[in-house]
Amino acid sequence: MLRVNKLSAGYNHQAVIKEITFSLQSGRLMGLLGPNGSGKSTLLRAISGVIDTLEGGAFTGDFRLTGADPLEIAKRVAVVPQGSRLPPGFTVEEIVMMGRAPYLDWAGRAHDEDVAAAQSALQQAGALEFARRMANHLSAGEQQRVILARALAQNTSILLLDEPTTHLDLYYQLETLQTVRRLASERGLAVLMALHDLNLAARFSDDVLLLKDGQCAASGTANDV
Repeated sequence: MLRVNKLSAGYNHQAVIKEITFSLQSGRLMGLLGPNGSGKSTLLRAISGVIDTLEGGAFTGDFRLTGADPLEIAKRVAVVPQGSRLPPGFTVEEIVMMGRAPYLDWAGRAHDEDVAAAQSALQQAGALEFARRMANHLSAGEQQRVILARALAQNTSILLLDEPTTHLDLYYQLETLQTVRRLASERGLAVLMALHDLNLAARFSDDVLLLKDGQCAASGTANDV
C-alpha cells in the first residue's frame, strides 16, 4: 500500500503541494484530479523521489520512500511519466529490459530472472506481439504499452502514472486504462494515476484525490467525490 502523510513539496524551497495526506490500498486505483497547476505532477514526483520534500513523507509499509536511496525507491515504485517518448535505436525488448536496471549486478548484466520479468511485463501490457520491433516505429498507443511494460518490469507494488492518456485517441485511451485497471486487480498494485478527463476517472477509479491550489480539496471513493 501507499501512505502519504502531511506531504509538502515544491521547487526552489517554495511549496507547490501542501500537507497532502491519503492512503491507497493494494489492488485499488486512485484517480488524481485537479486543474492545471494544482500540483498533480509535483505530488507524483515527490512520492517517487524525483524532487525533495519540504515536510511530511510517503511510505510503503514501514519503508519511507521520501529521502530514500533512488535504487531502493525504484524497487518499490514504478513511474509512467507524462508525455513519454521512446528513444530511437532500441527494440521493444531492450526498452522493457531497462526497467530491470535496479536489479542488475555491478556490471549491468541481466540474468534469467530479469529476462523472465521483462517477458512477463510485455505479455501483461499487451506488447509481446511486437517485442522485436524497433520501438520508435510503433504507433502512439503501442508505445504507451511499451512504456507501461517497462514500468511493470520493475516488479514494484506501487505504480504512478502521470496523465498516461495524453496524445492518445479515444480507442487507445480506453485500452490503456482498461489495462491499468486489470493490472491493479491482478497484480495487487496500488495505482495512483493523474488524469484530466473526469469521465475516464469516474469510470476506472476506485478512489479519487482532488487537488486545488496544491491542497487536498476532496478524497474518498470515486462515487463520493
